[in-house]
Formats: sequence, structure tokens, C-alpha cells
Amino acid sequence: MSGKLISAERYEAGRSGVVGRASPASPARLCRPWAGLASLGLGVAILVTGCRSTQQWRQQADERATALLSQAQEQENGRSEPIIVESAADSLRRRLLLDQRLQTASPASQSIRDLADNERWQSARHLQEGVTYEEQWKSSEPIRPTLVEALQIAAHNSREFQDRKDQLFQTALALDLEDDAFRNTFRGMLDNTLSSTHDGNRRNTGLTHDGGLGFTRSFKNGVELVSSISVDLVKMLSGGKDSSWGFTGDASVTVPLLRGSGEFIVSEPLTQAERNLLYAVRDFEQYKRDFVVRIASSYLSVLQSAQRVVNQEENYKRVVLSTRRSRRMADAGLMPEYQFDQAVQDELNARNSWINARESYDNTLDSFRILLGLPPDAEIIPRQDELQGLQKRCQALLTAVDVTDYSGKVPEADAPVILKEPDNVHVGPNEIELERAIRIALTTRPDLRNYLDRIEDAQRKVLIAEDSLRAELSLGGRAAVGEGRSLGQAGMDDGDFRPSVGSYSSFLYLDLPFERTRERNNYRNSLISLEKAVRSFQGYEDGIKQSVRAKLRSLQSNRSSLIIQWQAVSLAERRGKSTDLLLKAGRAEIRDVLEAQNALLSAQNSLNSAVVSYRTNELEFQRELGVLAVDVDGRWQELDLRGP
Repeated sequence: MSGKLISAERYEAGRSGVVGRASPASPARLCRPWAGLASLGLGVAILVTGCRSTQQWRQQADERATALLSQAQEQENGRSEPIIVESAADSLRRRLLLDQRLQTASPASQSIRDLADNERWQSARHLQEGVTYEEQWKSSEPIRPTLVEALQIAAHNSREFQDRKDQLFQTALALDLEDDAFRNTFRGMLDNTLSSTHDGNRRNTGLTHDGGLGFTRSFKNGVELVSSISVDLVKMLSGGKDSSWGFTGDASVTVPLLRGSGEFIVSEPLTQAERNLLYAVRDFEQYKRDFVVRIASSYLSVLQSAQRVVNQEENYKRVVLSTRRSRRMADAGLMPEYQFDQAVQDELNARNSWINARESYDNTLDSFRILLGLPPDAEIIPRQDELQGLQKRCQALLTAVDVTDYSGKVPEADAPVILKEPDNVHVGPNEIELERAIRIALTTRPDLRNYLDRIEDAQRKVLIAEDSLRAELSLGGRAAVGEGRSLGQAGMDDGDFRPSVGSYSSFLYLDLPFERTRERNNYRNSLISLEKAVRSFQGYEDGIKQSVRAKLRSLQSNRSSLIIQWQAVSLAERRGKSTDLLLKAGRAEIRDVLEAQNALLSAQNSLNSAVVSYRTNELEFQRELGVLAVDVDGRWQELDLRGP
């Protein structure tokens, strides 16, 4: 009993300054209320600034990436356009699946927003409100888009197109991460620890509260500054129940002087990330042109395939009529039986070709729908009048001289044959001079500029690798003020925060370049990479020249083919009428009629193919020149190349 009384008295004496404790008027004791307020304020600051919702973090990332993307687009294109990676609240694909009652395997077939919420996924927590689908067509009925409308549908529904937008957005996020290395970085920490130990005589139980705020800043010249301030509170929950406050603050600075110093070297990761975003913007611009050409080519292929079905069907009907006529003529003794068999055989071939044409059309149509990002079983059918529009557009190219003109005086059979060169009087708007076409392509192609700029990247890598061969010399310093407290120091006075008794140090670090094998090899590899970058640029430049030359030749060849096939159709139609009349007059065989019908079918299909090929080659030529203007919504505009 007396032992406990003595312990209590000594404890009270210690609290009053009798047993080596600070007097009530000591600075440490006077700071105790302020220490509590500081600790409370520190905790509140950490909680307020450090606690953000998931949506706030997401919004911050979106805003930062969008700003960086807009800046890169303005720098490269002189304009910016929104790159939306958020899925739409509703889409044409989803409406088609629901309204046309198409088969699906899962709600994921519709959109990410149709996934069921569970304990691991809550859409409202992670997704923002998406763009609402604007009803342009009645999705419960067949949709017949024009070519322009098909491009816009693809821009909003194509999975591949969305993947490319995601890649562009993620490149902006990568730049944001590199840029973050040179921002003011704050960190906050709160740590509460309850501990209980036994020292052989009794159990000691205590509580430790640690809170701290830190600040880090790396500068582009290589200087790095780190500082922090922390507050400790330790309190015994057993025995005398002592408590003590601790305050510490420290700061350090490191300054590289040789290797790894200077803005050129230190900010290289940021520089490369900025250039990577610029490259991604350029690649996306060229990708949009390629995307438009692919959609247009697929759209026109569907029209061509559909017209082939019509041509095969008309030919099938003509062959059936010819077979019927040959049967009647054979029965009347006006035609040998083998000619009737020949007609039947042609009818079977015509039916087989008709069935194959329908199958090819269905497969082409399914592929087109998938390219748009829509279900293959959705009722999406291109407008057939678009093909008639193309044929009218090509009328101006068909006014050239007949290459098979035999009117007037015909030369002798053994006279020398002088071939006519292709007529270049009535050329299309894209058939420009070869030298001008190459000059435009080498000036405007954004992907070629990427290859050229990567040479500069490789040059920087050489200089950075060269810098790593130098000696490393760093100057630094550190200052620490205050006294921290641990649970074993609960019986001590509160810590003092006096700069006069702080700890200060400085250092000079030197690493001489005796061993630089890795750096030596990296330097040599950087020179090799520079050589490869130059060769890659040369190869890509030559490839562009080759593509431009080939596409221009294709345009000229297609125009000649248009003229030939147009005249071939007229000739086949005249031949068909002539043989039909001769058959009726008994001056021709059924074989002549069947051959004339097959020639007409072939000429009609070849003409449609020439029309589609010419239009496709026009778009491909503008893509190769880099002048096809396309926005992120699928709207596109061709450049009139007939001007200067």
C-alpha cells in the first residue's frame, strides 16, 4: 500500500517539476496546447485534402488528359476536337439489338452500362453519364444509310475506332504522369498504434499518434527538394500514464553538377512523352483517313455486290427465256436437239451464278455491318441509288474518243497498227501531275513527319547516352529541427522545436567514370538506333512515293477501264439484240444468243467494278496525299486538287 502511495507522490512531484521535470513556465509546457491544436489541424488538413471520391479522381484525370490532348491537337492541326472515351448511355447498336429483337448471349452485348450491379461492380460508382443516343432512324425498321451516314455510324459504333481513341487518350495520361514528376507533390500520413509489452515486472500499454505532411519538388535542372513536418503524441495507458509531444521538421536538397544535370537531360522523359502524344495525334489523323477509305470501300463493295445480284438475276431470266424458245424451236424442227441441251446447260450455269452472287452479297453485307460496329444480323442496308449516283458522276469521263472506232475508211488488214495512247483530255479531278502529287504527299503526310521527328529523338538519345559516360558529382544538404517521440519516451518533456539545436549537414558526392561498361554499350546502341531511324525515314518516304505513283497510275488505268467497259456494255447490248433477231430469222444458233447474253452480263459487272474501283482509288489517292479531311464524328471532306 505504501509502495503505491510513494509511486503516486513521486509521479505528482514529477508532474510539478520536483523530480527533474521542466517547470510550469518552461517553453515546452507552454507549447502543449498549441501542439494539440497543431496536431488536430494537421489531421484535418490530411483528411480534407487527401480524401477524394472515385468520381473526383476520374474527373481530374479526364480534365488533365483532355487539356493535354487539346493542346497537342492545336499545335499539330490548328484545331482541337473532343476525344470521348466514355461509353454512350445508349447507342445505335443497343437500339438495334433491343428493337429488332436480335439474339444476344449476355447484357454485355448491349453496353457496359447494362452489366448487372453486384458486390464487386457498381456502375454508378465508376461510370459517368454518357451521351444519349439521338434517334435518327427507326431502329425497329431496316436502316438504309447513305455513304456519309454510314461513316458517321461507324465513328460512333466501331470498336476499332473507339480503341484508337482510347489509345490516344491513354497517351495523354502517360504524358500527365511524366509531367507530374516536376509538380509540387504533397503527401500526408496519420498513424495510430496501440502497443502492449511486458518488461518482466509489469505490463506497459501505450498509444502512439503520428501525423505528418511532406513536400517534394523536382526541378527540370536536376535539383530535388524534399521537406516534411511531423507531430508525435505518445501516451501511456498504464502505470503513471505519462504523455509527451514531439515535433520534427526536416528538409534536404540535392544538386547534380555533372552527369544527369541540366534541363536537357533531366526532362528527357517528359520531352519524349510530349512528342509521343504529338505522334499519336498525327497517327490518329492518318488513321481517320484510312478508316474513311475502308468504310467507303466496304460500302461500295456492298453496292457492287448487290448490283451483281441484279445483273445475275436479269441474265438468269434471259437465259430461261432463251431455253424456252429453243425448246419450242426444237419441237418444231427448227433447231437441233443438242442446241436445246446447250441452252439448258447455260440455264443451270446461270442459276448457279445467281445463287453464288446472292451468297457473296450476304457475306459482304455482314462484313460491312461488323466493320460499322453493328450486329451482322441487324437490318442495315446501303442505299442502292448511291451506285447510280457514282455512275452519273463518271459520265463526264466517258466523252473520250471511241478506242474501237471503225467508222469511215478502214485501213488495210496488213497495214501497221498504231495504238492510241490513253486519252488524258477528260481527266478526273484527282488526276494531277505526278511531281505535284508527290510534293503534296511529302509535305502533308503526318505519319512521315513522325518518322522524321524520330530521327531527332534518336539524336537526343545519343547525347543522353553520352552524358551517362561522364563522372557523377552531386552537391547536397540536409537540415533537421525538433525532437520526435516514441512510446519509450512518454515520460520525457515535450519536444523542443529550436533551430539553434537542429541538425545540419552537407555533402559532396563524386563517382569517377572508371567503370562505365553498361553506359558505353548504351552509347554505342544509341548510335545504331540513330542509323536505323534514318533508314526507317528513308524507307517510309520511298514507300509514300511508290504509293502515290501507283495510285495515280491506278486512277488513269481505271478511267480507261471505265471508257472501255462503258463501250463494251453498249456493244454487248447491240450484239444481244442482233443475235436475237438472227435467231428468229433462222440465221443464228442458240449458242450465239447465249454468248451474247454472257458478254452483256460480263460487261455490266465489269462496268460496275470499274465505277467502284475508280471512286475507291480517288479516296485512296487523297489518303496517300494526306489531304482527306476527317473529323472524329466521321464527317469528311475531299480537297479539290484541280486548283494550284
